[in-house]
Amino acid sequence: MSAKPVRVINRVEPFYLSEILGTKIMLGEKKVGNLADLVIIDGELTAEVSHLYVSRPLGDPALVIPWDKVMSVRRRDIIIDIESVDKYVVDINRHLLLLKDYVLDKKVLDVEGKEVEVVYDVKLISRQNKLYVTEVDVGHAGLLRRMGLKKVADFISNLGEAVRAHSITWNYVQPLPPEIGSFEGNIKLKVLKEKLSEMHPVDVADVLEEMDHEQRMAAFANLETEQASDALEEIDPVVQKHIMAALTDVKIAQLVNEMTPGQAADVLSVLPSTRAAIILTLLEHNNAIKIQSILEKHEEKILNYATPNFLKVHPNDTVEQARDLYRRIAYSADVIMYFYIVDESDQLLGVADIRDILRADDNVLLKDVMDTHLTTLKPQSTLREASAKFSRYGYRALPVIDESGKVLGVVPYRDMMQLKHRFLE
Repeated sequence: MSAKPVRVINRVEPFYLSEILGTKIMLGEKKVGNLADLVIIDGELTAEVSHLYVSRPLGDPALVIPWDKVMSVRRRDIIIDIESVDKYVVDINRHLLLLKDYVLDKKVLDVEGKEVEVVYDVKLISRQNKLYVTEVDVGHAGLLRRMGLKKVADFISNLGEAVRAHSITWNYVQPLPPEIGSFEGNIKLKVLKEKLSEMHPVDVADVLEEMDHEQRMAAFANLETEQASDALEEIDPVVQKHIMAALTDVKIAQLVNEMTPGQAADVLSVLPSTRAAIILTLLEHNNAIKIQSILEKHEEKILNYATPNFLKVHPNDTVEQARDLYRRIAYSADVIMYFYIVDESDQLLGVADIRDILRADDNVLLKDVMDTHLTTLKPQSTLREASAKFSRYGYRALPVIDESGKVLGVVPYRDMMQLKHRFLE
């Protein structure tokens, strides 16, 4: 008598629905079909996957396999352990809430019924051998994944900022109506379109906020420094304060070192001033001075918010060269949505959106796709002036140039408009 297989769900890290659709379903050494969809149970914060919906060849009826019968989920196959295939033939009269058919490619509406986005992909997370839906992806990373460009999509997803503005956590999605179907019905949000810019759908941050303090600190301790730093930026200030109260000064300094000065000041502002001062002594001197000046409001010049870590290219570079540069250095850049086109003296000539670079042909020159109608800041510009420009034009970053037109740095939108200490008041 053979031993019962040990259940091991291999997908520990978050993954996407598009990555597993079509995966072959294996019972022992025999292929029984391919994953056509996932059956879900809609919930308040997440939706839980209850069954696999398995298509079969030669006109055989589809199967609905309970999730607890899944032994392993891998890139090449999904292993199940069932006693008989015939037992799981789908009842066509049974209502099933199907993730691909009912959610993928649906329009996302706000509470007023206005179209916001389209769902290109769905994020899944495995916890304690259960599978949950946590986000709907409405951005270009999801679209690229659906087009078969998974490596490019994964690269963009790892950049963080590009994806946060284009994903919506499941808790913002209204309960799916029973009449929704493959070709009808849309996804509706619980918030207005105008509030989408306030969402920060970082799954790690959402999960940490739902935990009690001991669970939260245990989970936070297992995060990589960069991931922990990103999560800390997104967490509610009250939770931030509790987390940092339990961390050492050295650990906080490590996390702050991953942030821009504006982000660092935002996080340190929740600490007592005496402790923030100690942490500043552990940082690189010039960076500490910038953060200190923001915290104490001694200087309100925009240059304190500018980062030198942005994508700088030349007008005669090709789109292909720009993409290659993006792959090589975007991981370490603070601003990744724009390419800044400069001459040999670093004078700003134009700006190109990453979306235009992704759409353009490889051999096109950047001077032919760049926007020469520039909106810029000066070193002496104040925070108030910068805030007015961000509000008026809606850019995600603005360059700071001197009198000769040389680029001195770039100010990220999030550093200006999401500061909790409100220097603009």
